[in-house]
Amino acid sequence: MIVPGMQTTVRRTEHLTPNPAHVPRAERKMRSEAVAARFGENLRRCRRRAGLSQEELGVRASLHRTEIGLLENGMRVARIDTLVQLAGAMAIPPSELLEGIHWTVAEPRSGRFSFTGTPTPPRRRPD
Repeated sequence: MIVPGMQTTVRRTEHLTPNPAHVPRAERKMRSEAVAARFGENLRRCRRRAGLSQEELGVRASLHRTEIGLLENGMRVARIDTLVQLAGAMAIPPSELLEGIHWTVAEPRSGRFSFTGTPTPPRRRPD
C-alpha cells in the first residue's frame, strides 16, 4: 500500500567495502589440510604410544577404524566431539592431540595457523 505523500528512494551501492575477514577458499583449504596433517601425526603417535591398533581405538572411541585411518592420514579434520572421544579412549588430555598447532592473530580480523616443532616420533610397541 502506498501512502499519499510518501516517497520511495532506491539507492544503488557503487562501492562495496571489502570484508577483511574473508579468506579465499583455496587458502582455507590449505589451512585445513595443514591442521589435519599435524593432528593426524599427533593421533598416530598417541595411539601407538597407548599400544592400540586403529581397530582397537575405533572400538574404544565408538568410531569406525576407517575413520581413524582417515584422521591419521590427514584426509579428515576432526570435530570437537571426535577429538574428545579419541582423547578419552586413550586416557590422554585432548591437548596432546593438538600439540604443535597454534593460531596467531595477525590483525584485528585475521590470523593464521602456525606449527611448532616436529612431532615426537612414536614409541615402538613391545613385541
